Amino acid sequence: MKVLLKVDVENLGYAGEVYSVANGYGRNYLLPQGLAVKASEGLLKQAEAWRKRAEARREEIRAEYEALSAKIVEVVVSFTARAGETGKLYGSITTAQLTDALNEQLGTAIDRRRVGVSPLRSLGEHKIAVRLNADFQPEFTAVVENEDEMAVMAVVDTVDSTEEE
Repeated sequence: MKVLLKVDVENLGYAGEVYSVANGYGRNYLLPQGLAVKASEGLLKQAEAWRKRAEARREEIRAEYEALSAKIVEVVVSFTARAGETGKLYGSITTAQLTDALNEQLGTAIDRRRVGVSPLRSLGEHKIAVRLNADFQPEFTAVVENEDEMAVMAVVDTVDSTEEE
């Protein structure tokens, strides 16, 4: 089935262009959602207007993503978790936790499915990718520290402060 896209469709193409798609995909998804229309001679004339509108929208999105990417690269989030002697966590830091920390720090609403690919299961510093779109995939830093070491440091600080008095 040949369809003319009315809007940009991720993993398919750009607005105003004609694509051949499977009949079921076109009939059951693209047409009912209003993302495309069946390609015909009369509609091909409208395609140019759709193309121009979509290009303007893509430029707006590109500018937004450039600004957001610059902010994301500077972000460092920290977590504490219990870990064994080898540095492997007893649990994990999930992508939902990573997303919540990122959104809290930036004041954004990035979807959790776009952040990272798997949960963090070890101590240390990790680079986490954020898939904004195909062109913009900035990375932020997540630091996972051992909870037990943090507790020991707090006890040492408390003992030191009481000895000074």
